[in-house]
Amino acid sequence: TTGYNGTHPFEKPGDPYDDHSYMGMRVGCTLLGCAIVPFSFLTVWQFTHSLTASCLAAAFLIFDIGVIVLNRYILLDPILLFFISGSVFAMASFRSVKEPFTTAWWSWLTLTGAMLAGAISVKFVGLFVVLYVGIFTIGQLWFILGDVSKPFLYTLKHFIARAICLIAVPIVLYISFFYIHLTILSKSGSGDG
Repeated sequence: TTGYNGTHPFEKPGDPYDDHSYMGMRVGCTLLGCAIVPFSFLTVWQFTHSLTASCLAAAFLIFDIGVIVLNRYILLDPILLFFISGSVFAMASFRSVKEPFTTAWWSWLTLTGAMLAGAISVKFVGLFVVLYVGIFTIGQLWFILGDVSKPFLYTLKHFIARAICLIAVPIVLYISFFYIHLTILSKSGSGDG
C-alpha cells in the first residue's frame, strides 16, 4: 500500500535503501510511536486524575531520546510500544467504568484484549503486558468474589466476560494475524529459521 516492493533484504541496520520506497513504513512506525504520548497522558490521567502528573508522563516520553530514535527507524519497537501502551490505557479506562456490563464496559474490555493480541503478535515481549493485565484481572475478580452481597452467578458472569475478552479475543486475533501473514507472505527468506 505504500509502494514498497519487498526486494530490500533488511539484513543489517544501517544498510542504504538505495531506490526502495521506504517512507511509508517509516511514517507508519513513527505515527504508532507518537501515539504512545497521548496513551501515557490518558493512562496517568485515568489512574491519578492529576493534570500535572499526566503532563509530566507525556513530557518524559516526548523528550526521551531513546523513544525519539526508536520512532525514526523501521523497527518493531514503536509498534510494540503502541500496543503495550494501548493495552495499559484500555485496562485503565476499563477500570474506571463504574457500571459493569454496559456498552462502555464491554468496549474497553474488548479493546484491552485486542491490544493484548497486537502486543503479542508484534513480539513475544508483549507477554509481559499480558501478565500485567492478568494480575490486574485476578485482583479484580478476587475483589468481586469477596463481595458476599452479590450472588455467585454475578462473579461467574464477570469471569466469563473476562475470559472471552482477555483470553478468547486475543487468541482468535493472534491466529488470524498469522493466518493472514502466512497467506500473504508465502515465500521463504533468510530470517525465517
